[in-house]
Amino acid sequence: QVQLVESGGGLVQAGGSLRLSCASSGSTFSIYGMMAWFRQAPGKEREFVAAISRSGGSTSYAESVKGRFTISRDNAKNTVYLQMNSLKPEDTAVYYCATGGAGISPDEYGYWGQGTQVTVSS
Repeated sequence: QVQLVESGGGLVQAGGSLRLSCASSGSTFSIYGMMAWFRQAPGKEREFVAAISRSGGSTSYAESVKGRFTISRDNAKNTVYLQMNSLKPEDTAVYYCATGGAGISPDEYGYWGQGTQVTVSS
């Protein structure tokens, strides 16, 4: 059984930074393949943020976060990270990690964490 637990969210001022973590348990992390971060703001659909391949050698980002966010993974620690710099109020959302799929559509992923709230004040 795949279990994903996000942490690291919080309240930060615009221009600040946060690092989100997603720890997995219940199975071998390295076999999950693609790991991704999505976010969902109030009243909006869940949207793709970033993804990373099993080895960590390939990453992709939404245009809105490119150059500000960095996704990484440590297979030895069963953890994927999202470093978020130069945060903007429009980054405010619940952030979810996901696996068991590929691509940028949330419908493609079968396993999700419970989410962690990120709030960026202006």
